[in-house]
Amino acid sequence: MRLLLDSLLVSIILVLTLAGVVDAGERYRRIVSLAPSITEILFALGLEESIAGVTNFCDYPPEAKTKPKIGGMSNPSVEAILRLSPDLVILTTDGNPKYLESRLGGLGIRTYVFRARRISELPGGIKKLGSFLGVPNEAGNLSARIETVLRDYAGKQPSTGRSQKVLFIIWPDPLIVAGPGTEIDDVLGILGLQNIAHDAPNNYPRYSLEEVIRRDPDIIFIGKGHADMKEVAGRILKRLASLRAVKEGSVYFVSDALYRLGPRVIEGIRELAGYLK
Repeated sequence: MRLLLDSLLVSIILVLTLAGVVDAGERYRRIVSLAPSITEILFALGLEESIAGVTNFCDYPPEAKTKPKIGGMSNPSVEAILRLSPDLVILTTDGNPKYLESRLGGLGIRTYVFRARRISELPGGIKKLGSFLGVPNEAGNLSARIETVLRDYAGKQPSTGRSQKVLFIIWPDPLIVAGPGTEIDDVLGILGLQNIAHDAPNNYPRYSLEEVIRRDPDIIFIGKGHADMKEVAGRILKRLASLRAVKEGSVYFVSDALYRLGPRVIEGIRELAGYLK
């Protein structure tokens, strides 16, 4: 009899959910996020109270730091995830190991895979996630804001009338820069800029000073790091003193808003655009 009643209850919930009577978000009260970008999206959708755990790298917004940690993106602890008794784990194709989805599923844990990897895919990815979590209105509003900014800045050429060459430094020593397939590279293209590392062999290549000097960027952006970037970058900027960007004062220290495929790309686009002449 108990089994029959349980089966009947599950069937009723399923029918009501499909009919729109039960909010899909009500099903997920303990969500584990396996990526900083996902954590930021969940907070932006107003689901912070449902977040049961995050990665060690989920540090924005500041409230994310108070959530229980389950390890890194590439090496999360399955045991730590299980201890949190989640009813949903959200993964991303951009950073989480492929085997994890099937491993969690085999343990009876429901998963959702966020598949957006480029800025152009972000609004649609947020809409799908929001619909799955039962907050379609919030997701639609957030997606619309991102789409508006992308549309407003797309293809706008700087006042110079030519496509300026840009170097975006992730870390000065050794020199790591933003290459192809990154949110940063996407945004530079949206702003009508030419990323000098666009043809690099990977997303965040180690770059040589000789190649930077040869390509002579008009603008250098230096992103926020875990140290005082002005101090850390001082030595490399001295070695690049012959560059047009350095001589003309077109070296700008910027935030880490574009390091993650999440809501803050809006801030990142506006920030970079504010430095263009």
